[in-house]
Amino acid sequence: MAIAFSSLGSGSKGNGTVVRTLVSDKDSDVNTSSTIVLIDCGFTIKETERRLARLDLTPSHLDAIIVTHEHGDHIKGVGPLARKYNLPVYITAGTFRSKKIGALDDVRLIHRYEPFDINAFHITPVAVPHDASEPAQFIIECDNKRLGILTDLGNISPHVEMHYQSCDALILEANHDPAMLASSAYPFSLKQRVGGAWGHLSNQQAARFLESVDRQKLQHLVVAHISRQNNSVELAQQAFNDVLASIKNVVYACQDDGFDWISLSPYNEQIS
Repeated sequence: MAIAFSSLGSGSKGNGTVVRTLVSDKDSDVNTSSTIVLIDCGFTIKETERRLARLDLTPSHLDAIIVTHEHGDHIKGVGPLARKYNLPVYITAGTFRSKKIGALDDVRLIHRYEPFDINAFHITPVAVPHDASEPAQFIIECDNKRLGILTDLGNISPHVEMHYQSCDALILEANHDPAMLASSAYPFSLKQRVGGAWGHLSNQQAARFLESVDRQKLQHLVVAHISRQNNSVELAQQAFNDVLASIKNVVYACQDDGFDWISLSPYNEQIS
């Protein structure tokens, strides 16, 4: 069984990552045995439906929504989508208590960052340093393949570094270039927040993290949550230059289109 993942969009205007199983790495069709989850939903229902349609999906295909934290670019559409389509929502108690998500009919609380299963997926929540109530990022496993999702954190803690070893694919935040952030029109307080230990990873922090982990299995890297105001793909590429040669497929996620399906199969082939 293969894993495929894609994005509805990545950035401060809205985030959403879709992860699904495929019966085989050659088959991109949705079928009744597929497990499909949406991690975060920072878009309106109408926009989410439109972006899912681009991936040949509808919200009714989803088995669940998983929430990382309560910031608006990650939860704006979670409550409305879950209520309209009767979807269970997996969420930490701290995020749920923030009450920014609204009423939910089917809440599956994540307690103490304990791993849980959704059909074919084994999912490990990882505590991260971010200015939210009880934020989590996630590692999704299926048939001995590991997809790591790691955005929205201000620094790489030893705990994070330990958990994200030996991933087959990684979605990694490279939010800002420190020089661009420092000279931007952002208020000083926002600059401090974004560039602080509980904010977002810079290009250099992300690159150093990538250098520190075991990359022998890493075939797919998605550089994500790139700020439109304080970063550029070119600057991110420069920062990652020394570590990209060993990675087969490198993709830069964008706000408008996210990124297309990538297959994490036994042969690490990409879905076209």
